[in-house]
Amino acid sequence: MLAEKIVEKVQQCGRARIVYRLIENKQSKRVIVMVHGLASNMTRWTEFMRHTRLNKEWNLLAIDLRGHGRSPFRGRYNREQWCKDIHAIVQAEQYDEVVILGHSMGAQVAMHYALQYGQEARALILIDPVFDQNLVGRLATARRYKLFLRFFLFLIWAINLLGFKKRKFVLRDLYELDRDTRSFLEANPDKGIAELYMSPFEDLKYMPLANYLQDLLEVVSPVGMLENIACPVLVLLSKGASMSDVEKNSRIINSMPRSEIETIEADHWLLTERPAEARRAIEAWCDRLC
Repeated sequence: MLAEKIVEKVQQCGRARIVYRLIENKQSKRVIVMVHGLASNMTRWTEFMRHTRLNKEWNLLAIDLRGHGRSPFRGRYNREQWCKDIHAIVQAEQYDEVVILGHSMGAQVAMHYALQYGQEARALILIDPVFDQNLVGRLATARRYKLFLRFFLFLIWAINLLGFKKRKFVLRDLYELDRDTRSFLEANPDKGIAELYMSPFEDLKYMPLANYLQDLLEVVSPVGMLENIACPVLVLLSKGASMSDVEKNSRIINSMPRSEIETIEADHWLLTERPAEARRAIEAWCDRLC
């Protein structure tokens, strides 16, 4: 257990105060930066950080993206800004080698980082990445109504400018939530994890509506020219299809020239459903990078 080694740090990025958690390896200048998904926060990675052996070779860094968790921000942001924030932290910590590990929307951030900073990305690890052209269900609907969502977002910002009182939000501990969810699903095999983890009403208890809409708009927006991602890429792909069609996802992923796919029996939330399998796959792949 590495909980006692996890330290919390802050990086000021313009008007935003970006908080991240770090397991430091003083003998290494290599880092794995862990990026959470939509309406999430850095506690998504607590279980992984506590149990992985990768700290023997790497620094492990989990970030609360601007507008999430302990990095509150009420203004505009997007994937480009998130990547700039990550880059600022990497420079401040003086890391030489960077691997970006992202889940879902965080995987989009990882791909954007590789496109934005080129050779600075040693490798990417993508857990259930989502691609705008291959969304199903609610996210496909959000993509169709993207212009309406953007208009609604600007309306909320206008209302905020009038000085309406802003709510305060508590931090959602996803480590505890994941443990409770596994127990619940074990006791209720007729239930699916998508029923529990795809509720915007639940997410909005923990973040401002304007921030949630910005997350949603990023998820349903194109990532970029994936064929230009030159670094090695590991993709852990769930066999379930709550977010997108698995076969189409595979074809999109294969457009990255150095990608490899490992499929695991789950439904998009691998770190909740199959944490040990995901961890072992990531560790084995990182061993080959050494």
